[in-house]
Amino acid sequence: MRLNVRAERWPIDGVFTIARGSVTEIELVVVELEAGDNRGRGECRPYPRYGETADQVMAAIQTVRAAIEAGADRAALQRLLPPGAARNALDCAFWDLEAKQAGKRAWQLAGRARLDPVKTCFTISLAEPEVMAQHARANAHRPWLKLKLGGGDDVDRVEAVHAAAPRARLVVDANEALTFDELRRTAPDLDRLGVTLIEQPLKAGEDAALEGYISPVTLCADESLHAPDDLDLCVRRYGCVNIKLDKMGGLTAALDVAARARAAGVEIMAGCMVATSLSMAPALIIAQGAAVVDLDGPLLLARDREPGLRYDGSLIFPPEVDLWG
Repeated sequence: MRLNVRAERWPIDGVFTIARGSVTEIELVVVELEAGDNRGRGECRPYPRYGETADQVMAAIQTVRAAIEAGADRAALQRLLPPGAARNALDCAFWDLEAKQAGKRAWQLAGRARLDPVKTCFTISLAEPEVMAQHARANAHRPWLKLKLGGGDDVDRVEAVHAAAPRARLVVDANEALTFDELRRTAPDLDRLGVTLIEQPLKAGEDAALEGYISPVTLCADESLHAPDDLDLCVRRYGCVNIKLDKMGGLTAALDVAARARAAGVEIMAGCMVATSLSMAPALIIAQGAAVVDLDGPLLLARDREPGLRYDGSLIFPPEVDLWG
C-alpha cells in the first residue's frame, strides 16, 4: 500500500457568506491509496470552526502513514484517528479502493443494491434581503433553497426569498447565530413562510434550552452533531440531524450514525462542506432516503473536479467509476 496526500485550493463562484464570515476560496486535502493496479481517492475540507487547517489535517494523516502502508485497513483506521476531516479523506479513499479491488460499486459494499439520483438544496449566501431575493429569483426553478441567516433581518430575508421563489421548499441555516428568545420569536414567522427546517439555530453546547421546546418548524442539529458521540444529546433536542462526512470522520462512521438516528426516530439531512464532487460522491450513499439533501458544494465553486458528478439542475446522479466508488 502507498499513501499520497496533497492540499488543493479551489475558488468560490463569487463570495460565500454565512453568519461566521465570508470566503472566496476553499482549501481541500486529497488522499490517494494505491495497492497494485488499484487506486482509491478521498477528499476532505478542513474546517476552521472545528480548529482544522490543511496543514494540521495533512500532519494527522502523516501520523498514520506507517500503519496504513504496513497494512492497517479501514476498520483499523477508525481506531487510529478521531472523527474529523483527516479520517474522512482516508476512510473514503479506503471505500474507493475496496470497491475497485472487489469489482463492485461502493454502495454495494455498503449493502445497497443501487444508488438513486437525489435532489439537493441550493444554498443562498447571507446578504441583504433584496440581494438574497435576486439570487432566489435566479434559482426559482430549483425544488429546494437553503438560506443562510444571521439574526437581525432574518424574517425580511425569508419573506423576500419566498416572494421571489414561491414554489421552492425552504430550509434556513443560522449557523449558531440565534439566541433562544430569537428562535422562539422567529420560528412562527418562518413556519408561516413555508420553511420546513431550521438548521442549528443556537450555539453548539448552549442548546440545552431546546429540550422540551416544541418548535413549529423542525429543528436540525449541525454543529451540535460534531462527532458520532454527540448523537444521543441531539436526539433529545432536535428532530433532524445533519450528517456530514467531514464531521463524522468518513462514510464508515456516517453510515452508523445514520442508522442510529433513524432507529431513534430522528430524520436525516445529508450535508456537506463546500467542496468538489469527490467529497459529494460518498455522501450520496448517506443521502439515500434522507429527508433533506444538501450536497450542492460543487455548484458553489467556480469550477469542479474533472470528471465530476452530473448535476441536472438540482438532481444529482450517481458517480461514475472514474470519479469515486
